[in-house]
Amino acid sequence: MKAQPKASHFVNGAYLEDTAGDVIEVTYPGTGEVIAMLHAATDAVIDTAISSAVAAQKSWAAMAPIERARILTRAVAIIRERAEELAQLETLDTGKPIQETRAADWPSGADALEYFAGLAPTLTGETMPLGGDFAYTLREPLGVCAGIGAWNYPSQIACWKSAPALSTGNAMVFKPSEVTPLGALKLAEIFIEAGMPPGIFNVVQGYGPVGAALSIDPRIAKVSLTGSVPTGSKVNAAAAPSMKHVTMELGGKSPLIVFDDASLEDAIGAAMLGNFYSSGQICSNGTRVFVQRGIYEAFLTRLAERTGAIISGDPLAEETQFGPLISKAQFDKVMGYVQTAKDEGARLICGGSGKGLFVAPTVFADVTDDMTIAREEIFGPVMSVLPFDAEDEALTRANDTQFGLAAGVFTADLTRAHRVVAALQAGTTWINAYNLTPVEMPFGAVKASGFGRENSRHAVEHYTQMKSVYVGMQPVDSPY
Repeated sequence: MKAQPKASHFVNGAYLEDTAGDVIEVTYPGTGEVIAMLHAATDAVIDTAISSAVAAQKSWAAMAPIERARILTRAVAIIRERAEELAQLETLDTGKPIQETRAADWPSGADALEYFAGLAPTLTGETMPLGGDFAYTLREPLGVCAGIGAWNYPSQIACWKSAPALSTGNAMVFKPSEVTPLGALKLAEIFIEAGMPPGIFNVVQGYGPVGAALSIDPRIAKVSLTGSVPTGSKVNAAAAPSMKHVTMELGGKSPLIVFDDASLEDAIGAAMLGNFYSSGQICSNGTRVFVQRGIYEAFLTRLAERTGAIISGDPLAEETQFGPLISKAQFDKVMGYVQTAKDEGARLICGGSGKGLFVAPTVFADVTDDMTIAREEIFGPVMSVLPFDAEDEALTRANDTQFGLAAGVFTADLTRAHRVVAALQAGTTWINAYNLTPVEMPFGAVKASGFGRENSRHAVEHYTQMKSVYVGMQPVDSPY
């Protein structure tokens, strides 16, 4: 089982190799087999990538927006034509079940490219009449943007970042996670096949030092990162001296509040999606499930029944619903949290075991707000269920965290639903749903979980800058 690309990097329209870079072993989490060997970008590769992006960006920005849109639309068609091939590659890269990668990863990326291709030609400025004189605005690209991806949704993230950047006339140098480096190379190939000029989307591989090099290079105008809070702090600090634009999509410990009038089946289904999809490796997951005491035990009983029916196994098998974690390091981290939860007195409802890279879908009940599993991001299939009595109590406890990425509420009382959502300190929220992220809706965070927005029209604001133009139509009135 191999997925070896032609070379490690894709720069200026072609594959590029430099074996002087540190070795990157790509393993298939389903078996642990090494499926590709890559090399981290050297200083020379990074410089070539940025230089070619700088050289190509101005003519790309000068192109009519509809022409850029046509190229992106052709890329969307190629992605959809090759859906099965790309889903298979994503499963090999991430270990996610094939039924998941067929539905969520590249399809979401294609949706983003299609959306921003359609949006870009509609972006216009404004005019302001000033009594003879007038002013107008221009929305300009920033220049060359750096995208730094995470390992949980590697191809989707590459599309989510490149779509608003490229559609508005920027170039991008993208560094995928060293753990899942393969999908971004395919996206670069597809862009060239669709007619994109060389240099507009370059991919460089590597560990932290490569991301750091992009963050400090003065030729980079913006850095967009998806990653952990500690990584975000480092990248933000590195970008600050050169006053780069920055978007940070970081971690979370999101609350899901279930009131006793909610549909039990729907709330449980959402809680499972918000904890077990992608084996729990999703930044917006609702890992603190607050359940009103009136339905607390019924919720746990039915949750255990439904969790017990989840089919785990070979990620490439059609019937598999639940796959392994990404790596041994992540497995050890998650199992460490499971043991800590037991030691601190949480009640294990189901799961709690692990083998290979598989951690069984795990539910802990009677979790208190001060327990480690209720405070720290686990990034694995571990759900904390916490009882509550009153609305005000639930809100206070839900907001008592450094994080602010996501939150959800389940209730039949829509007045209460809107009231609760308004009070939750989170950038992305759901009512009677969870973890749905259509491209039409802004996605992003508050507090330590980050800033800036991905998707929707609002993402354009983070990849462009406004220029104001004052037009004098009369003689200059000067006292000098």
